[in-house]
Amino acid sequence: MSNLPAPGVYNVDAVHSTVSFVARHLVAAKVRGNFTDFAGVVTIGDSEETSSVEATVQAASITTNNEMRDNHLKSADFLEIEKNPTLTLKSTKISAKGGDDYEMVADLTLKGVTKSVTFDLEFLGTGPSLTPGATVVGFEARAEVDRRDFGVSFEGSLENGSLVVGNKIVIELAVEAHSEVSETVSQA
Repeated sequence: MSNLPAPGVYNVDAVHSTVSFVARHLVAAKVRGNFTDFAGVVTIGDSEETSSVEATVQAASITTNNEMRDNHLKSADFLEIEKNPTLTLKSTKISAKGGDDYEMVADLTLKGVTKSVTFDLEFLGTGPSLTPGATVVGFEARAEVDRRDFGVSFEGSLENGSLVVGNKIVIELAVEAHSEVSETVSQA
């Protein structure tokens, strides 16, 4: 039996959510980064099969806390933001794994290439929102992708052949979303 929040539409609160990634640099270091400008909607149906997730990320909002690296990531070697200003995610299937754990298959579009990616998804719970009448829900999701599958084929290497940037990228999503509040209009 799976656990789900109440059916409805939940809008992602970008202030309290993160869209982040981890990539290997050289051999041992991990570079962590995130995107600061994104929006999304989580629609909860009567079951996980009728639930969905959609999100859009502004590619130019990438940050790794290093301006030179961020500018390189925005270039044609990586995201090519002038031609591909957004990254998108649209779930195609959500299935229960047991308890609060789910599997979400989603079409991920990066650098103009769309691929099916499987995320491990965890429902963190639900509670009252700071907005009267609204409910807040929390989710975390994680997936690994090969950047080359999306046409990100920068092949910088060292003298010994090691890649400057690893091919495996870990995508991590931490989402807080709020239910839509229905407004009632009273007549005088």
